[in-house]
Amino acid sequence: MRDPDTNLKAFAPHDHRHCAQDGLARAETVARERGLRLTPVRRRTLEILLEAHRAIGAYEVLDRLAADGFGRQPPVAYRALEFLVEHGLAHRVQRLNAFAACAHPGEDHQPAFLICRVCNAVAEAPAARPRAALDAASAEVGFVVERASIEAVGLCPQCRGTA
Repeated sequence: MRDPDTNLKAFAPHDHRHCAQDGLARAETVARERGLRLTPVRRRTLEILLEAHRAIGAYEVLDRLAADGFGRQPPVAYRALEFLVEHGLAHRVQRLNAFAACAHPGEDHQPAFLICRVCNAVAEAPAARPRAALDAASAEVGFVVERASIEAVGLCPQCRGTA
């Protein structure tokens, strides 16, 4: 069940340790319910993504995995990230060419990403209405949207006061 405050946590002070633990527990439940195998490298990759509300590049993930003894070959990180994205446990943030843990794993949802241009914090916001508008506009010209990424760049509340 969706916590109504989850979308706000990236831009508000909160107990992130608790937030990350909850995210990992939800992902483990989703994996178990779907019969997915959360291998040690996949689990550690998700833990890395859950450590902060920001998108992390594949090479940063790879460096962290290598430091934990999982090897330094790029396919190690890319395969784990691909698995997490494919199964809705993480998202790819196109603008940053990076990945972020899903705030609502296991839920059918259409996120928009709010990206702070100063601190790179990323919040996942509901995007059902913008997506519906996009689908309606594309339908007018006979185009069918198969995949869309909605990303907005701006200033988070903390950086808005300092920028």
